[in-house]
Amino acid sequence: MGRITEDLIRRNAEHNECVIFSLEELSLHQQEIEKLEHIDKWCRDLKILYLQNNLIGKIENVSKLKKLEYLNLALNNIERIENLEGCEWLTKLDLTVNFIGELSSVKTLTHNIHLKELFLMGNPCADFDGYRQFVVVTLRQLKWLDGKEIERSERIQALQNYTAVEQQIREQEKAYCLRRAKEKEEAQRKLEEENECEDKKKSSPGFDGHWYTDIHAACPSTVENEDHLQVPETQEEQHNTKISDEIEDDLAFWNKPTLFTPESRLETLRHMEKQRKAQDKLSEKKKKVKPPRTLITEDGKVLNVNEAKLDFSLKDDEKHNQIILDLAVYRYMDTSLIEVDVQPTYVRVMVKGKPFQLALSTEVQPDSSSAKRSQTTGHLLICMPKVREMITGGQRTPIPVKTTLDSRKEQTSPRRKQIERLEVDPSKHSCPDVSTIVQEKRNKPKRMESQPQVEPSEEDPDFEDNPEVPPLI
Repeated sequence: MGRITEDLIRRNAEHNECVIFSLEELSLHQQEIEKLEHIDKWCRDLKILYLQNNLIGKIENVSKLKKLEYLNLALNNIERIENLEGCEWLTKLDLTVNFIGELSSVKTLTHNIHLKELFLMGNPCADFDGYRQFVVVTLRQLKWLDGKEIERSERIQALQNYTAVEQQIREQEKAYCLRRAKEKEEAQRKLEEENECEDKKKSSPGFDGHWYTDIHAACPSTVENEDHLQVPETQEEQHNTKISDEIEDDLAFWNKPTLFTPESRLETLRHMEKQRKAQDKLSEKKKKVKPPRTLITEDGKVLNVNEAKLDFSLKDDEKHNQIILDLAVYRYMDTSLIEVDVQPTYVRVMVKGKPFQLALSTEVQPDSSSAKRSQTTGHLLICMPKVREMITGGQRTPIPVKTTLDSRKEQTSPRRKQIERLEVDPSKHSCPDVSTIVQEKRNKPKRMESQPQVEPSEEDPDFEDNPEVPPLI
């Protein structure tokens, strides 16, 4: 049995961002709904309501929908027009193909002064003699009936013959009500018989005509092995017989002639629901557990997998020495449904239990990696710093890196080999010869060049080694 629930209304209110209190249009057709409920409490602002092709047997719980303009109840089990007086702005009412036999119930619509269109074709009352004249006179605010415009001449003629037409309608209504009472009694008797048959089937004994709670306990211990082998065969035959009986019952149900009544529609629904449950139970038995997807082969090879079917982009950021994975995760998905696992040679993301795995060409640092989600797009951004080693042929080759300490050693090594000392003798070169310096550097390039310093020889008689004087740097 289909019921009107809050979840059902929200799922059909996507155009209103799933907000139901301000909903103006709602479509609940083909939902196997048997009772009209809750709508007048949850959706007070409704203007259009579609309920066609359901199993609704009574018009109720819509009288508080003051703003309702269009109500579609076609292809239902309605037998009487009622409870629509509160729909003050009702303009169009569709009751096509129902079971309305009390044509006098249209008088309840006289208070709906804005009603312009009414559809009653396909109902038993539409076959009554004088049906159209009766409705035209009763509902004078109508402009269209069953898709045909009501002209002024037609209304005047219907008023002239109203007394005779009304008497005729009452007689036909009385005959219809007596016929419907017999149909209801017959349907009730048939339902009781079917319930008794179901109870007998449930209370029937086992496959050999005896009552057993355990098959092994039921079989005597003195039975030979041949007798034990016959039990599965008997069960299999019983199962095949049961399936054939179900097929025959189904064919008999669909070939059986029945009247078009609300009870027959409900009976058809129950039969289809029973078949659906049996099919689901059978499919569950035959359903095999799907083996988990292979992510890493037996020889250790990492496979590229995108079971979640997500778009992605992999970028090698050489400037920051890292690899960036941009995974287009669904925007409104909860982050708790995403699991990220970064390994040195691959990255794995589980999205609602579905794996996304990508093998990396360069080894990364899992401990230094980070994963963030965009608040606007919902994309997952994984930054994975690369290791300062390259993987070549299964062996790691360190990348030579010059440190500042090594460079300083290289720069200071020639200076240590060549020690410079200060000239302390004032008699020698008291004034520098500027002209000579200019002549020496005239033909040299502008870039800075280190000039060799002349060390005073120890054989020089004027040389004096003073230990307090530091060497030139």
